[in-house]
Amino acid sequence: MMPAARESLLDAAYAALACRPWSAVRMVDVAAAAGVSRQTLYNEFGSKEGLARALVRREADGYLAGVDRALTVHDDPRDRLAAAAEWTAAAARRNALVRAMLTGCWSERLPSPALSPVRSGSAVPAQRRADGPLPSPGDLVALVRDRAVAVLTGPGVPGAADTAELARVCELVVRLALSCIAAPPVEGGVADLVRSALRRQPAP
Repeated sequence: MMPAARESLLDAAYAALACRPWSAVRMVDVAAAAGVSRQTLYNEFGSKEGLARALVRREADGYLAGVDRALTVHDDPRDRLAAAAEWTAAAARRNALVRAMLTGCWSERLPSPALSPVRSGSAVPAQRRADGPLPSPGDLVALVRDRAVAVLTGPGVPGAADTAELARVCELVVRLALSCIAAPPVEGGVADLVRSALRRQPAP
């Protein structure tokens, strides 16, 4: 199957999930919405569980791609971290799957595939990846922290801080963003809160 068709099926599954609980999402309806046969859907994902894993994997990848973009928007390291925190909170607000992955709180409306890898007999590389381990909240914290450290210590970054200390500051920012998902700040925003916290930290 062409990657575009796989994306269409995932889009259809995501759209269906916005209208009804995952338990009520039918494979035949997902296939029809994407304009393919149900057999094609099963050939691509193997099962409804495989579709769920692929959907969670895609949303995780989309979230991390947004983190990468946010970390390159500004020149100032504090602004870069604030942008990544703001993106994290915004992505969780508008995407229930991202929120569940970041917090570990999966509602009954959502698919909740096991985070551990499953035995995969798929010949589709993208599905074999989806059948691998899915990220836990702790995994996502580490992934975002490490991406931030890599950007802030990369080539052309003047006076980069000690890497261990920088990693601590970056993790603090990620965890602060996660706290804002559970309890959004009343005044200002996530970015303002992060900048305020970073003023009390060694410069990244």
